[in-house]
Formats: sequence, C-alpha cells, structure tokens
Amino acid sequence: MALCQTQHGGNQTRITEFILLGFGTGWESQIPLLLLLSAIYIMTISGNLLIVVIVVSDEYLHTPMYYFLGNLSCLETFYSSAILPRVLYSLLTGDRSISFIGCIAQFYFFGVLVTTECFLLAAMSVDRYLAICKPLHYATLINDKLCAQLAVGSWMGGLVAITITTSFISQLVFCGSNEMDHFFCDFAPIVSLSCSNTRTIQVLSFVLSSICAFPPFLLTLATYVCIITSILRIPSNSGKQKVFSTCSSHLLVVTIFYGTLIIVYVLPNSSSLRDLNKVFSLLYTILTPLANPLIYSLRNKEVKEALKKGVKKLYK
Repeated sequence: MALCQTQHGGNQTRITEFILLGFGTGWESQIPLLLLLSAIYIMTISGNLLIVVIVVSDEYLHTPMYYFLGNLSCLETFYSSAILPRVLYSLLTGDRSISFIGCIAQFYFFGVLVTTECFLLAAMSVDRYLAICKPLHYATLINDKLCAQLAVGSWMGGLVAITITTSFISQLVFCGSNEMDHFFCDFAPIVSLSCSNTRTIQVLSFVLSSICAFPPFLLTLATYVCIITSILRIPSNSGKQKVFSTCSSHLLVVTIFYGTLIIVYVLPNSSSLRDLNKVFSLLYTILTPLANPLIYSLRNKEVKEALKKGVKKLYK
C-alpha cells in the first residue's frame, strides 16, 4: 500500500489489489456454480481443441471456411481460459482478491480476444458472402494468402486497440474502494473504481470500441442481408435449404455473440441493472465459446463426417 493524492487534493491509500465480488457469498450457490462452470470449461476446451485438430488433420477441410473456423476455435480456447480459471479458483478457495497487475493482464487478454473475434467473424461472413453470392469468382477472390492476411489482420487489430486502451488504464490511480462488482476485470468496473480523471480514457475507449465493433458488425450484417436475398432467389426449396445450411452455423454464432455483447455494453451501468449485466456477460464470455464447437459440430455435415473418419482411424 502507498499514499496517493486524489484529484480533489486529499490523501488516500493506493490500491494494489481488487476484490472481485462475483456471484454472491453463499456456499449454497457457490458449489453448484463451481461444478457447472468446471463442466462448461472442460467441454469448451475439449470441443474447441477437437475442432482445431479436425480442421488441421483432414485435408478435405483445408478450405477458407474451415481455416477461419480453426482460428475461431483457437481464439475461443484462449478466450475462455482468460476468465474461467480465475473464476473457478475464487469459487473453490473463496479467495476473491486479484492483484492490480493480474487484473490489468486479464483485461488485456480478454480485450484482445473479444476484439479479434469481432474482426474474425466479419472475415468469415465475407468468405460466406463470396462463396454464395459470387460462386464463379470465389476461387480467384479467396486464396490462402488472403485468408492468412485476414486472420493476421484480425489479431493485429485486436492487439493494437487493446494495447492502447490498457496503456491508459495502467496509468490510472486507484485509491478508493477496491471491491469490483463483477466476476472478471472488464473496462467499466475497473474505470469506475479509479479516483483519477477518467474522461479521456472513456472517450478513447468509446472511439476505439466504435472502430473495432461497429464496422465489423455492419459488414457482417450487410453480407448476411445479401446472402439471404440471394437464397430467396433460388427457385427450389431443396436448393435454398442446401445453400442456407452452409452459413446457418456462422449466422447463429454471430447472433449469439453480438446479441449478448450489445446488450452488455448498451445497458446503462446502474446498480439496478448490474446483476442483469453479469448474466449477459456470463453468456458472451463463457457460454459463447462453448456454443461455437457445439453449433459447428452438430449443424455441420462436413465436420461430422471428418469426426467419424477420425474415430474410425483410431479404432483401426
């Protein structure tokens, strides 16, 4: 601990750790939650790693669509690991404290991954648009080099945006309450505890969030409007169903991700809505990474066929 001077001129003790209040204090709710989240984490890691292995090992899945799917599954593995292990540790031990450096690190990795996912989902939607709406030019428009550039660009976009934001957060002074009413270190809960002037970082965060979230979202929305319009023009019902099946899994993932994300960051940060905010935060940070492998494996014929072939090889 150290003394710091607030913007109002008074001296207070500088905070070196935060207390994540999480989901409550009663053991009656903690134990079931621990078991549930442990099961979700195991299934999330197993499911996403399985998709990565299938995509890498099956040569028939070495296409742009599955290249991006492999990237997404890899991202989701890191994404859930940035949050869930710390939540599980708190539920298991009752220790809710997290150091200032640990909190900033968690926000950094979470922020990079969620921002990268926005760009990556947009890249996947463009790939589906070209495959369905421009099928004759698809092979010439989408190649291995462009796929690699889009994937690297998605990761670099997330890294740059969150590195800038985190560098500003690390300069804030925290010397009031250290109780964070959340289950992980997100931007709003961190900034709300600072006794520094946070106007600059809030404006910066709004600008960067607008750049990183709205253009990919609008691009994804526009591509699916075009895709659905093209599907409706197909005369036969069987043709419509076949084409729609190639993009329905991605559309479902995009809907879940952006739907919960928008609700979390559009809802006002008031005390009456804080518990609801936690619920939706839980959906997009923990359940979305679990939903991705389930959606792509259960709704995707090619992934299921590749999985069957892999299982047969193991038993030969």
